[in-house]
Amino acid sequence: MSLNTFGHLFRVTTWGESHGPAIGCTVDGCPPGVVLDEGAIQPWLDRRRPGQSKFTTQRQEPDQVRILSGVFEGVTTGTPIQLMIENTDQRSKDYGEIARQFRPGHADVTYHLKYGVRDHRGGGRSSARETASRVAAGGVARAVLAALVPGLKITGYMVQMGTKTIDRARFDSDEAERNPFWCPDPAMVGEWAAYLDGLRLSHNSVGAVVEVVATGVPPGLGAPLYGKLDSDLAAAMMSINAVKGVEIGEGMAAAALTGVENADEMEMGPDGLRYLSNHAGGILGGISTGQPVVCRFAVKPTSSILTPRRSVDTLGHAVEVVTKGRHDPCVGIRAVPVGEAMMACVLLDHILLDRGQTGGIRGTIG
Repeated sequence: MSLNTFGHLFRVTTWGESHGPAIGCTVDGCPPGVVLDEGAIQPWLDRRRPGQSKFTTQRQEPDQVRILSGVFEGVTTGTPIQLMIENTDQRSKDYGEIARQFRPGHADVTYHLKYGVRDHRGGGRSSARETASRVAAGGVARAVLAALVPGLKITGYMVQMGTKTIDRARFDSDEAERNPFWCPDPAMVGEWAAYLDGLRLSHNSVGAVVEVVATGVPPGLGAPLYGKLDSDLAAAMMSINAVKGVEIGEGMAAAALTGVENADEMEMGPDGLRYLSNHAGGILGGISTGQPVVCRFAVKPTSSILTPRRSVDTLGHAVEVVTKGRHDPCVGIRAVPVGEAMMACVLLDHILLDRGQTGGIRGTIG
C-alpha cells in the first residue's frame, strides 16, 4: 500500500492499524532547534481521545504519545521525528462476523477489490483510529508554528449536526471548549444532545459539518497554479476518514452570490491594507491574503451501526450486516481536532515552502 505520506517540505507518513499493537507517524522536514517533548503533543491528542463522553465511541485508549527519534535534549534536531501511540483496548472479536462480509458505506469492499486482502479488525488501515497519528503530527506542527509565527491560532468547532445548524448570531468560541460537541452556540448544545441520544439508542448515526479557522496567517502563502494553499487544504481535509465535501470561505454558497456580493472590497486602514469582508476565506488565487483562513468539511454518518443493512459476502452471497463494537454515533465530534491538525500541517508546510521560494520578500502597497 503506497501513498501514506502528505506534505511537501513538512512531510508526514502515518502507519499502523486500528487493532495492531501501535499506530504512529514519521514527521520529516521539521526545522531544528524547536522546543518539543511529549508534553507539547499530548494535549492535542487528549482532545481527540475516545471514550470521553457517551456521545463518542467507548473504546478506552489513553493515546499516550512517545517520541522515538528526532528530538535531543528537548529540541528538534532536524532529523525525522518518529511518534508512536500504543493501542491498548482493542476488541477484535467484535469484528469476527464481518471478516467475510462487506459493511455498507465502509471501505471494506474497496480494500478487498483493490488489494485482495484486508484487515477486518476495526477497519484496519481505513479506521478513523489512524487520525490519532495526524493529531500527533499536528502537535509537532503547532510547536513549530508557535516559534515561527507566534500570533497564528487554529480553532475548530462543529457548525452542523445532521439538519441542525448553529445560529451564528449566538457564536461563542469559548463555548466550544465547554461541551462535548465543540459547539460554539450554547443554545444548540442541549438540542444536539437530545438529538444524538435518540439516534444512538435507535442504533443509528448522523453526519456533521466542521469548520476550522486559522487567524494570524501571514499573507503570501501558497503558489499558483498547482501549489495553491486552498487546494492543499482541500486535499488534506478530504483525506480525513468519512469526509465527503470541503469548502473554503463561502464554498458552495458562492454559487448563489452575485459578483457585487462576493468580491471582498479593500481599503487602506491605519495599519495598511484591510478587507471589508472575507467571502474568499482568506485565500485569493491560491495565496493567503492575511485574513482568517476558513475551511469547512462535511462528515458522513458513521457506517458502523447496529441496524441491519443488506450487503454481500466474499462469495457473492446476500447477507444482512450488523456491525458490532464501539463506534461514534457522530464522527464529526472527534473530527474537530483532526481538522485542526491538518490545518496546522498544511500551513507549516506552506510557510516552509514560501521561505524557500521567496525568502519572505513581499510586495508593498502605499
